[in-house]
Amino acid sequence: MAGKALITGVTGQDGSYLAELLLDKGYEVYGVMRRKSGLDYGNADHIKDRVRFIYADMTDIVSLINAMRISAADEVYNLAGQSFVATSWEQPIATTEIDAVGVTNMLEAIRAVKPEARFYQASTSEMFGLVQEMPQTEKTPFYPRSPYGVAKLYGHWITKNYRESYNMFACSGILFNHESERRGKEFVTRKITEAAARISLGLQECLELGSLDARRDWGHSKDYVRAMWLMLQQEKPDDYVIATGETRTVREFAEISFRYAGIEIEWAGSGVDETGKDKASGRTVVKVNPRFFRPAEVEVLLGNPAKAEKQLGWKREIKFEQLVEGMVEIDISIVERELKAARL
Repeated sequence: MAGKALITGVTGQDGSYLAELLLDKGYEVYGVMRRKSGLDYGNADHIKDRVRFIYADMTDIVSLINAMRISAADEVYNLAGQSFVATSWEQPIATTEIDAVGVTNMLEAIRAVKPEARFYQASTSEMFGLVQEMPQTEKTPFYPRSPYGVAKLYGHWITKNYRESYNMFACSGILFNHESERRGKEFVTRKITEAAARISLGLQECLELGSLDARRDWGHSKDYVRAMWLMLQQEKPDDYVIATGETRTVREFAEISFRYAGIEIEWAGSGVDETGKDKASGRTVVKVNPRFFRPAEVEVLLGNPAKAEKQLGWKREIKFEQLVEGMVEIDISIVERELKAARL
């Protein structure tokens, strides 16, 4: 038996991929779920019979201590959080309580129950924000540009503080943008791929986006959870940038998505009618809507994964085009099933 693992955020994109990885390696996997009015396993629904779920909340330290006692986890992966940047502007206090204070709660729960357990904290490239150098490494100064980025920076530093103060095996993975077919629909990547699917099937005419020139370093979640596991298998704890070393614009993401769906994009200009179609050609357009701009925009993020590649032996395997096309393909199949169900 490989051991016992506790995953917070197990029903999310990363949590579900990580649970699959650990189950395949022979781990006994426990997953933290928040109690809701309706039972929802999210992205972990297909493995719900193989994961032992525990009700707990990142803002309630008593419940996290209970989760540690039940699981007796050898490895704890903290993937829970309010992870949508736009929402952090609308709910800055809640974001802080979950993404910042919640990390301290989890660390304290480990320290109280099983201090020898190994801990992984999900840090983020959003901590770099207004980037101070290109590309960003583990030594690049942070400059977060959203309540989400600020809260995550606290979580990152408190993890390092507990490692150095209490000699805990605590790591942070500074993960750059990573997507998949399991990405939530509120995120711009999934918004694009779903729109491409719906437009290709005649259910939508226009896609509205914010900044088309924002550049991100995009990888696949399945590759990135492998890096999380590798961090906790090392002799000594440390922090690592996990990225592809390539940067793409939102415009490029949209172009590949629509091309794969067989649609020619007409970028919106002055000749666009109220439905979002170009008056002259009648072709589908993508429009920029200022409503989707951030109060403080992060223009470019580009990570250097050299340390992770050298020390962890990690490399991304899924290319950018594969990632985007895979997301579009899944969204087309989902929309087709919805259409079929509606006709019955």
